[in-house]
Amino acid sequence: MSEDNQTASARKPRVHGLGGVFFKARDPSALSAWYERHLDIGGQGWGGAMFSWQREETGETGYTIWSPFAENTEYFKPSDKPYMLNFRVDDLKATLQALREEGCQVLDRYEESEQGKFGYVVDPEGGLIELWQPNPNDPAVVAE
Repeated sequence: MSEDNQTASARKPRVHGLGGVFFKARDPSALSAWYERHLDIGGQGWGGAMFSWQREETGETGYTIWSPFAENTEYFKPSDKPYMLNFRVDDLKATLQALREEGCQVLDRYEESEQGKFGYVVDPEGGLIELWQPNPNDPAVVAE
């Protein structure tokens, strides 16, 4: 076992869930309507879907977002991939700092909103990863 694997197995996991799957679509509205009609995914009025689940280790409610974006979105930059993955973390600042120390490409981009805190890292193949520390008072969760 490598030293990195030993370190990873000895600490609490950084990621505790899939926060979202975001992808480019030629016509996000039409695609969302198809998924809603045929697979009962969506229907919240904003073009995506929210899947609720419970964290195994804490019992807290979590959710995963599925959402198509416009084909010409700039949100996934600097990646040229047609998708972006969002992973849930408990401590965004510590996770980003650890990734920087490990030599990962952590972007200066950082956002805070009523949904929580967001930081960004690029994987070795150029895929954008959005790391998300949810706001425990997120109106989307409180409204459930």
